Amino acid sequence: MTQASLNTVAVIPAAGFGIRMKSKRAKQFLSLDGRPILAVTLLHFQECNEVDRIVLVAPSGDVDYCREHIVEEFGLTKVETIVPGGERRQDSVRLGIQATEGKFDRVLIHDGVRPVIEAALLKRVLDAARTHRAVIAALPAKETVKEVDDRGEVVRTYDRRRVWMVQTPQVFRYQDILKAHTLALAEGWEEATDDALLVERLGVSVTIVEGSEKNIKVTTPYDLELARFLLSAS
Repeated sequence: MTQASLNTVAVIPAAGFGIRMKSKRAKQFLSLDGRPILAVTLLHFQECNEVDRIVLVAPSGDVDYCREHIVEEFGLTKVETIVPGGERRQDSVRLGIQATEGKFDRVLIHDGVRPVIEAALLKRVLDAARTHRAVIAALPAKETVKEVDDRGEVVRTYDRRRVWMVQTPQVFRYQDILKAHTLALAEGWEEATDDALLVERLGVSVTIVEGSEKNIKVTTPYDLELARFLLSAS
């Protein structure tokens, strides 16, 4: 595969509800700077020249809503299709990858509720993916990380200098990420909240690109307020 032949589809999983947000409406549809969180996220990929198309994975009951009030209303012309999501994030990502139908060399995966992604971070990840087989954004751990057992007792303490906190976007070769998710389904690798983990299980080397502290995942009401502040300050 030559560098010139590379093209990229962004798969945006946004099919969850978000219990910790304590909202009657799914968190990806809550207002952020006068727009739905999901629309803010998608606009970053609409404006990125290196992203050719977008596959949006939405809640099964909100596909039409997303088409009318997210894609059409905000002029998201790169959204090629909207796919109903599965029971878990892992299922939703797999369905999004399958919907690309192998038409793209690279698959970029980014959480629909990470709306404060900077263009510079997106460029770093995509640039690295030109020469590395799998690339993920991550931040070095600031605090000591401990593993505990079911009783809450410490099992081990990790060397903070070697621990990184994973974010999205993550970029993979299409064949790698499709194979990883297909094998995960067949062999019962459940609750994989990180797509890179599945690729690692194939023996594929994963490269880290430094992420951004602004690239938060909106999970709680506090996160939503922080995202509002970050957008207003940018």
